[in-house]
Amino acid sequence: MATASREEMGVTKEQVESSLTSKLNPSHLEVIDTSGGCGASFAIEIVSEQFEGKRLLERHRMVNGALQEEMKQIHALSIKKALTPEQWKQQQETEKSKSDA
Repeated sequence: MATASREEMGVTKEQVESSLTSKLNPSHLEVIDTSGGCGASFAIEIVSEQFEGKRLLERHRMVNGALQEEMKQIHALSIKKALTPEQWKQQQETEKSKSDA
């Protein structure tokens, strides 16, 4: 029985993290494999200074661009958050004050 080559296995969470880290240098990154382990779909939360001054659409394009190779095998990529460090900080403070209330 032939073993499946690496390319047929889909993309790993670590591959996605590694590509995003090397290209966008995020201060926060959360990658969730939503495909049940086959590497076909991921949800991403990313915070990067490189998003400063960029509209949401541009940020999503940057994430997709950073994952250009992986996107050949990923069928669904959900970018839950693509924030600047300042936006992330404000969001964390908002969530904290809600949980304290």
